[in-house]
Amino acid sequence: MDSSTFTSLSRGSFSSSVGDSSELEANITLSDRLKVFKTSNFVPDAYVTSKCQTMNEKEIRHLCGYLVDLKKASAEEMRISVYANYAAFIRTSREISDLEGQLLSMRNLLSTQAALVHGLAEGVHIDSLSTGPEDSAAEDVLHENKELSNTENWLVEFLDTLEVLLAERRVDEALAALDEGESIAEEAKERHTLSQTTLLSLKTAITEQRQKLADQLAETTCQPSTRGVELRSAVLALKKLGDGPRAHTLLLNSHKQKLQCNMQSLRPSNASYGAAYTASLSQLVFSSIAQAASDSLAVFGEEPAYASEFVTWAVRQTEAFTLLLKRHVLASSAAVGGLRTAAECVHICLAHCSLLEASGLALSPVLLRVFRPLTEQALNDNLKRIEQSCAALAAADDWLLSYPVAGTRVTSSTSLGSVNSSQPKLSTSAHRFNSMVQDFVEDVWLLESLQLDGPTLEGVLQAFNSYVNLLINALPSSMDNEEMEGYGNKIVRMAETEAQQIALLANASLLADELLPRAATKLLPSQQTNRMDEPPRRSSDRQSRLPEQREWKRRLQRSVDRLRDSFCRQHALELIFTEDGDTSINAQMYINMDDNGKEPEWFPSPIFQDLFAKLTRMASFATDMFVGRERFATVLLMRLCETVILWLSEDQSFWEEIEEGPKPLGPLGLQQLYLDMEFVILFSSQGRYLSRHLHQVIKNIIGRAIESFATSGLDPYSVLPEDDWFAEVAQIAIKMLTGKASFGNVDVTSPTASVSAKSISSVFSHGSN
Repeated sequence: MDSSTFTSLSRGSFSSSVGDSSELEANITLSDRLKVFKTSNFVPDAYVTSKCQTMNEKEIRHLCGYLVDLKKASAEEMRISVYANYAAFIRTSREISDLEGQLLSMRNLLSTQAALVHGLAEGVHIDSLSTGPEDSAAEDVLHENKELSNTENWLVEFLDTLEVLLAERRVDEALAALDEGESIAEEAKERHTLSQTTLLSLKTAITEQRQKLADQLAETTCQPSTRGVELRSAVLALKKLGDGPRAHTLLLNSHKQKLQCNMQSLRPSNASYGAAYTASLSQLVFSSIAQAASDSLAVFGEEPAYASEFVTWAVRQTEAFTLLLKRHVLASSAAVGGLRTAAECVHICLAHCSLLEASGLALSPVLLRVFRPLTEQALNDNLKRIEQSCAALAAADDWLLSYPVAGTRVTSSTSLGSVNSSQPKLSTSAHRFNSMVQDFVEDVWLLESLQLDGPTLEGVLQAFNSYVNLLINALPSSMDNEEMEGYGNKIVRMAETEAQQIALLANASLLADELLPRAATKLLPSQQTNRMDEPPRRSSDRQSRLPEQREWKRRLQRSVDRLRDSFCRQHALELIFTEDGDTSINAQMYINMDDNGKEPEWFPSPIFQDLFAKLTRMASFATDMFVGRERFATVLLMRLCETVILWLSEDQSFWEEIEEGPKPLGPLGLQQLYLDMEFVILFSSQGRYLSRHLHQVIKNIIGRAIESFATSGLDPYSVLPEDDWFAEVAQIAIKMLTGKASFGNVDVTSPTASVSAKSISSVFSHGSN
């Protein structure tokens, strides 16, 4: 900050805090302004007191601001000065360091020379002494000086020998010599066999040689060629010198350096990263960590400080390994949905990592922290790929059931001659969905340690829901169904015939009932305990998964129910409504029967004949398509029949006209409605798809019609035949519709069938009863 900054400050009340205004306005240099603070008698408290005695709050604030600006300007000038003189500062520092070394050498030399001079002076002084009564004392002094001279001679030889040992890198002998020198120094200190100068020189020499040996050992550990026993010996020697923390750090750095060198040589030149590269790299990393653990334990034992440092080092190496694997293998495979590659890599790494857990080193959490997000991404991408592949095949699927084509993976261990008996009959897109899900689950099976069972089952369920939506879109009625807009309509080939439409149901039911649950069993703990490299899970873990599995199966069935309901709704609407939009069943068809006053040919109404024919055809198709799953076919027929009857039961316009219309329901109309309902009961019971609900709804319809007829004042039971009559007519109608009825020489399926029907109906007419 230059001086112009300060001239812009206030000149009024501020002048009394730092001087008069003329001082502020003058271009005074920063050094001049700082002189007051550099004097030896500067007292901060006194300075502030002198300036603030007559100042008000505003002036004090100005003073504080001025001092802050002055501080910033001072710091800026110091920074500029440091940058301007940085080279000189470094050069001076080096010269000072060299000078200190020279002074130390000079001091050692002077100490040695002083000792020699002292020894010579003592010797000359002893020789010049006259013999007399003090001869005995003189001899003692001479003997002491001789011992001192011998010790000093040993010191010179000791230092020379130590220099040779260090030059020849004879570590063990150098350590022994240093220990001997320290022992002699302690003994000389206690017995005063060395002068203070000589003793100081000895200790200084031992310290310097010890440091020199330590530097040599540190340099040895940093060499790439230092391995095994040589490395442990160097680290152990450095520990004996009293520098254990440094020795341990150098040991870990040596293993890190070798690991990085080996990893560089392992990297493939053609960038073909995969399971082989992962296996080699994982084995290299975890074997290096294991070797470092062995060396650390052999040299330093189980001391907590060293063990903690090793664990931190191992975690860092594992993190670096996972990041390298993420960048070269997992990220690329996850991006393209390559779950198998990612699963194999994770499985390999966790297997190598588990070998260290025997020694108490658990590094798997470090791996899982990096691997889990990537594998989840690969899992989701793989599920999307399943949906997209099946959607592409559904656009050209002919919806004809067949066995898997030759060359596809067989899901059970059967012989080739019995493949067809064990493999499912599905359409092309369903076969693809099944095979891709089976492969997908097998890949996730390798990732058991990541605990992806829940996300996997949920993902398979969502993929199945998406496939069911495709099947619903394949129904002709889905084109006009507004409810399907939320399912994301895709281009799907229409299932035009009833056989094709039932094949849609066969696809969904077989996948939900057998194939997908079979694949899910691979994720159960009971299945995973068969693996040799994984410890068995507790029984509580297995039991906790059973409710989840049951709920998952129920959700699969709900998706199939959506398809079945769409199927039943379509065919029910085809029966109820004509192409012109009119209804095939209405109240007038029953009310108008009494207009002619003559008894009709008793036969079920056309809509119920069509319902019977449709159900009969579907039962035939279901027999071929639902082999071993007859219950599903029965439920399908039951739901279709219920859909039609429920529509009749809940049609408000039908019942308003019956109950409140201008023309009441007559005896013939009531008898025809009764016959239609009994006809439905008979053929549904014979087909074994008469549910209790359906039977109750039919009885409610009959009861409601009887109540409506009774409002006219007539007794309904007086005009209705016995129940046996309805049953016999319905049975004859079934035989005639199925082409199995023959009376005498007249075939009921011939053009004269109406005559036969008329004669038959007259037999069971109300009058004959």
